[in-house]
Amino acid sequence: MQTRAFQQVDVFTATPYRGNPLGVVMDGTGLSAEAMQHFTNWTNLSECTFLLPPTAEGAAAGADYRARIFCPGRELPFAGHPTLGSCHAWLKAGGMPQAEHVVQECGVGLVRIRRGEDRLAFAAPPLRKSGPLDESDVALIARGLGVARIDIVAHSWCDNGPSWRGVMLKTAEQVLGLRPDSVVLAGLDIGAVGPRGKVGVVGVSGVNEGLHSDFEVRAFFPGNNGLCEDPVTGSLNAALAQWLIGAGLAPERYVAAQGTVLQREGRVHIQRDAQGNIWVGGASVTCIEGTVLI
Repeated sequence: MQTRAFQQVDVFTATPYRGNPLGVVMDGTGLSAEAMQHFTNWTNLSECTFLLPPTAEGAAAGADYRARIFCPGRELPFAGHPTLGSCHAWLKAGGMPQAEHVVQECGVGLVRIRRGEDRLAFAAPPLRKSGPLDESDVALIARGLGVARIDIVAHSWCDNGPSWRGVMLKTAEQVLGLRPDSVVLAGLDIGAVGPRGKVGVVGVSGVNEGLHSDFEVRAFFPGNNGLCEDPVTGSLNAALAQWLIGAGLAPERYVAAQGTVLQREGRVHIQRDAQGNIWVGGASVTCIEGTVLI
């Protein structure tokens, strides 16, 4: 074992303890996957990342660092809040990008991260699976969420590493009122989204100030003790944005709130640029900094 620099970062918030926490081991060199997984499980955090030098292929393609991303029980090819939190920690520790954007190498390949005055944003990776869900899945999800089938006004695969199934409800209030059935939804990654306004005319302002939001999002996934809810989910919001904007269900710029039911105040800032890239952004703040023994 050796002492390694460590940060615990709160992501998708500028206010400590109102977003989604992430553990970042600043140097994972020499650690086995088993050691990384064991440490992640021990922290009881939703994810931990371990920063490494890029692979030879990644370095040749411009990667600044490599992140291995773990959640309790498994390694993930990609996740959004670990991407922003890892980049925040890397920059805070003195990391210097080679080009305009920071480039992170992870399981899905290279992910670009751009820096703003008060937040970072990653370029949404391509969806691995998209298109409508099977009607049998939609009926099951409606039953598991405790809503009528007619209340699901749109649905799609939102798979960008995690295999999210996305459903849009009529209103944000319906999303906030969900009480999912862990037995019915066992084994499924579910993302629910609802607009603050009528479907098709949402994103009324695009204002990115304060705690304003255009959508409410909730994420449910299998955990060690049944169904879990994630405070703020970058991968889901990235995939939802690709679906919703592409289908004309959301404007090219909007803000999603997540974590409200969990007493969090996560805010995810979505923007599609002129080249069609979708950027998923949010603030981050380091809450704990020190060393760990691994």
